[in-house]
Amino acid sequence: MNSSEIPELVRSLVRAEALHIRNSLPDEVIVQRVDERLSALGNCISCNDYVALIHPDVDEETEEIVADVLGVEVFRQTIAGNTLVGSYCTFSNRGGIVHPLTTIQDLDELSSLLQVPLVAGTVNRGSDVISAGLVANDWAAFCGFDTTSTELQVIENIFKMKDVKSSSAVANLRTSLVDALV
Repeated sequence: MNSSEIPELVRSLVRAEALHIRNSLPDEVIVQRVDERLSALGNCISCNDYVALIHPDVDEETEEIVADVLGVEVFRQTIAGNTLVGSYCTFSNRGGIVHPLTTIQDLDELSSLLQVPLVAGTVNRGSDVISAGLVANDWAAFCGFDTTSTELQVIENIFKMKDVKSSSAVANLRTSLVDALV
């Protein structure tokens, strides 16, 4: 094999991998390949059910794919001057937490865009890389083991976890996690 054959081999492997992922998921789950210069999209995109924040330099085609596939309104944004919006915030349909150096003005602007309350904070004993230590949706939040009780309280309040009705799925999840940690 010569070096000119390597790009085609990589494309072939990517197509095969995408096909395997599509075949492994239910039909209602949309799998879309994105040709994007910025490859770590989890660091470049953050979203809930209605809105996505994306890195300012994401290609327009990728922006359109995000809007179409996820069915959300997309905004090019930074968080506290950081372009990696997926790294420096986590939000759901109920609330969100952003980089601790986010200004009050930016916090208000982001909250208005997202239509959810936001707070500036940290996870894992002061880490400002929020999504590296926190994932949340409308009924549960998981954070890193080093997250302090004060950080947990902020997370619980902003995501309104006390308002979540406990379902059997949540109860089973809690029991499993407690059993695993003990």
